[in-house]
Order: sequence, then structure tokens, then C-alpha cells
Amino acid sequence: MANKYIRIILIIILFVVFFEVGLFSSYTIVTAEAPNVQGLIDMQIDKITNFFNPEKVNDALIKDPTPVTISNKKDVAMQLENLSKVDGVNVESMNVTTRDDTGNENITVSIEALGYASPNSTSGQIVISQDPSYKIIAAGDATFKGSGLRVNLNSVTITSVLKLYQ
Repeated sequence: MANKYIRIILIIILFVVFFEVGLFSSYTIVTAEAPNVQGLIDMQIDKITNFFNPEKVNDALIKDPTPVTISNKKDVAMQLENLSKVDGVNVESMNVTTRDDTGNENITVSIEALGYASPNSTSGQIVISQDPSYKIIAAGDATFKGSGLRVNLNSVTITSVLKLYQ
């Protein structure tokens, strides 16, 4: 019975040693210099202790995003239009959410909006469609100003532009 436990412990030790040797060798290949063994081990210990830190439990749990209202929707729509190269953005369909604590002064927001392409012309006729052509997903930083939550237009970055097919 004791022999079985010794084998299990030996297999775990061999797995850890094999993992560490692979980590050190890959570090050497990627950086072309000798690894800092103490630094790599400290980094691993820090990551493991942070993972099991009780104060970080809320970060590990997936929270639903909180919808927020911004005061500069039209400016954000124009910025999305410029960055995503669409012909128009529907301000009414814009959805702004955050996973940060809304009590903070600065928060990161996710922005989703519907975008429109230019009207299609078919044999001389212009056909204007009310249906959106794109879904734009962006991120940005927002701060609380006097009139409410305002998105910093310079911080807006496009995450993806999805083509909608109908």
C-alpha cells in the first residue's frame, strides 16, 4: 500500500520536474539567453498564490456586465463611424456596458452599436435599406464628468466589426 503512494508522489515530482525543464528550455530558446531560474520560480509562485488569494475571488467569478448611460453618445457614434469605416452608426441601438465598479471615477466600457453601409444602387435606382449591415464592438475609457459619464474619444478602439447577413 505504501509502495502505491510512493509511486504517485514520484510521478507528481517527475511531472513537475519535466514541466520546469521545459519552461527553462523554452525560455532559453525564445530569449537566446540563460534563464533566471529564481525569477521564473518566483513568478510561478506569485501566479499560483494570486489565483488562490481569497481577495481575488470576485475577479475569478464571471460577472454580468452592468449597463451604463453615457452623455456623449453622438460623439462616440461619430468616432465609431470614423474608426470602423462604416457610413453610419445607429445611436439608438448603442449599448454601453462595463464590468468595472461603477463607483470608480475611471472605468472601462464596452460599446456595441449597429452600423450601416452606403445605399446600394441597382440599375440606376438607389435602394435605401433600414436594416443595419454591421455590428461594431469597441472598448474605451470613461470618466464621470459634471454632466454624467463621458467616454474619452481618444481611448475608443474597435474590437471587431461583424458583417450582418440577412
